[in-house]
Amino acid sequence: MTVNTLRTLPEGLAEIVGRHLAAAAQVLADDPELALAHARAAARRAGRVAIVREAVGVAAYTAGDFATALSELRAAARISGSSEYLPMMADCERGLGRPERALALASSPEASALDREGKVELLIVASGARRDLGQADAAVLTLQVPALNSKGSGEWLARLRYAYADALVDVGRPAEARTWFARAAAVDPEGTTDAAERVDELDGVTFDEEESDAPRAHLPAGGDEGA
Repeated sequence: MTVNTLRTLPEGLAEIVGRHLAAAAQVLADDPELALAHARAAARRAGRVAIVREAVGVAAYTAGDFATALSELRAAARISGSSEYLPMMADCERGLGRPERALALASSPEASALDREGKVELLIVASGARRDLGQADAAVLTLQVPALNSKGSGEWLARLRYAYADALVDVGRPAEARTWFARAAAVDPEGTTDAAERVDELDGVTFDEEESDAPRAHLPAGGDEGA
């Protein structure tokens, strides 16, 4: 989805909506409530544009308002006909305490239309939903996919390996978990996850919070990292 879709709006209106969307994106990480306010201001003016409804959904998701996020992302999907919102929608279902619905979305026909990164995100959410249901072994099996051994690097690969390692911890397999946390760290030079710290924890090395500037991962909403 691109801002080019705003070209369907009158020029002056497109400029106002575009400014609200840009402001929402700028403050999303630091102030999701303000981002949500900007996105809603855009939606009041252009509620039939998919990228606008997407912006409201993403801001609401980041702010922890999963009901609003799910409603807005569904609207964006209806308008655009895209499946790209499925992982976040499924995680909203988790956030609302409905893991079975998250699993239903993960196995829906629309899921097959996702690109590689989207499919990985949906797998991570599905694994987290299994853990929500107390199905820890199934959570591990959900992530045992060939993509774990992909070459190269990228946030999606780091997140997949991290989620797999975290699921292994949950079933009492710390040695294997350490291996996969290390493999996650190896493809995560930007430190988007805390995989390196998890390796240290499993090795018995701990640090005070003020001694570490490494950011913690912002993973899907279900509560456990690697969900």
